[in-house]
Formats: sequence, structure tokens, C-alpha cells
Amino acid sequence: MTDPGGQMEGWGVLAQAGELSKRGEAFALATVVWRQGPSSGQQGSRAIITEAGELHGWIGGACAEPVVIREAQRVIADGEARLLLLGTPEQFGEAVPEGMTVVPIACQSEGALEVYIEPVLPAPHLVVVGRSPMAHTLADLARALGWRAVLIDGPDFTAADASERSMVVVATQGHYDEEAVQQAVAARPAYLGLVGSQRRGVALLGYLAERGVPRDRLDKVRVPAGLDLGRTTHEEIAVAILAELVQLRASGALPRQAPQAAKPATEAVDPVCGMTVTADASGRPLQHDGVTYYFCSAGCRRAFENDPAAYVKRETRC
Repeated sequence: MTDPGGQMEGWGVLAQAGELSKRGEAFALATVVWRQGPSSGQQGSRAIITEAGELHGWIGGACAEPVVIREAQRVIADGEARLLLLGTPEQFGEAVPEGMTVVPIACQSEGALEVYIEPVLPAPHLVVVGRSPMAHTLADLARALGWRAVLIDGPDFTAADASERSMVVVATQGHYDEEAVQQAVAARPAYLGLVGSQRRGVALLGYLAERGVPRDRLDKVRVPAGLDLGRTTHEEIAVAILAELVQLRASGALPRQAPQAAKPATEAVDPVCGMTVTADASGRPLQHDGVTYYFCSAGCRRAFENDPAAYVKRETRC
């Protein structure tokens, strides 16, 4: 959806992008890099598309907007940018550069757009629970990588301080260990590690199991946290933990973006113009002979209503 009360200007879009990044929210930034008139989209027009499919800014009219939203959700989901050519195949012919994706749209304006959509994914979120020198060092090293790292004392830590996309390292080292791990388990983070010996970990997890904490969640706690480097200093322990987190993310064992990325909606083909549209209420659904058809615009829907036989036959031949 667009912003109420008017369209957001280009600089406003970038300002909002900065705010979303600070909050750790994933989104896509769409920019019009070329246009063929007549088209309501202009070169340099920008818009933000959220995981939920909300559009803020301006990218084009009723034909372009749903396509951009759909493709932006895919960009967020797979984490890879796309360059789209929006128009009719006849407008581009064989002159489509490699790496571009042609998305057929059929607007009355007969315009065309080239839109670059890039994902903006949240920085890794690391929660370090504890106040030891090692905990401080680990948080500082993570920030040096550009991660969002927070340091929380054991008694102050709750499940609300982490999420399913967070990485949590409990380094309370004898102070509120059980309480901190119990709170961390409740948050179901992508990673949960405990700084301590394996013997200490077995005793702690056994205690929590006796108190009713589900065993399947406790089994996901890594004890001890970090790569095994033998006897090391607290600085080296911090490096070992961060190295394990980097290794797990690089291997795909930890999500590099939000695990709950929005799933693109079901699609349908407009039987009048051939444009791919979203098969929901926004696609102006119309029932005919027990089949539901979807349309890119009121004009296409009206054309189908006036002579459905022509378009049903066309669809059957395809």
C-alpha cells in the first residue's frame, strides 16, 4: 500500500529505509532506473517494500505496483537483487541483456519501466548475557563486524531481549546461569551458547529439564560455546565464539535473513492482457462457469465481462 495523505518523496524513502535498518527489519528498496513514456513512473522514483508487502513511496501506477511488490518479496526471501523490465514482450524483443528479468505487463498507457530491486536485510543480532571481560570483548568484536550486539547483565535479561533471528551467548559464569539460559531458551533464538565447561553444562541443563523446560529445546544449547581452541585467554574465548558464529552463518546453519520472510502470494494470469497478477482480492476476482479469473485492472475485468467467451477460448488455446 502507499502512504496515506500523498506519496513519499525520494529522500523521505531513504530516511525511512534508515529507520527500518535501525530497527532490524528486512525490506527491499526499488528504484526506477529507466522509463519509456507514457508511464507514471519516473527515473529515480523510489519505494520501500516490506516483508508483509506494504509499499511506501512511488514506483509506478496500478500495473507496475503489484508486480514490484511481488518481486520485492521474492528478493527479500532469497536475498538477491533483481533488475526487472516491465512492459510487453514486443517492446523489448531480443534486446534483453543477460541478467534482466522481463515481467509482462499490459497497461493502457503502453509505457515501460526498468526497476532495480535490492534487499536490505537486518544485520546479525547478537545478545551477550553477562558482565565478564570476555562478554565485553565478544560484544566489541561483533560490533566491529557491523553486527547489532547488545550486552545485558544476567539479572536484567529476559526472553523479550531476543527473537528467533537472534544469536544468544550466555556468559554469566556462575551468576544467574540457570535463569539466563531458561529465559534464552524461551526466546527460541537461532543460536544459543553457554560459556562454561561441558560438565557444568550437563548439570545446568539437567536442572532445567527437571523444572519442566522441554528437552528438545535444551538439546539445542551449545556447551561450551565457540570453537574448541583448548586452554585460552578470555580474549581468545571471545574470538572462538565469534568464529563459530561466523562459520555457522557462512555454512547456512544460521539464517542470514529473517526466517519468516513473507511468502509470495499465489499468482494468476489475466485472461485479457496476459499479465501475471496476484490471485487475491487485489486481483479483482470474477467467477465465470465455476472458474475464478483475476485481472490487472478494471478495464480488463470489464472487457472480460462484456465478452467472456473470447478470452476463455484464448486461455484454452494457451
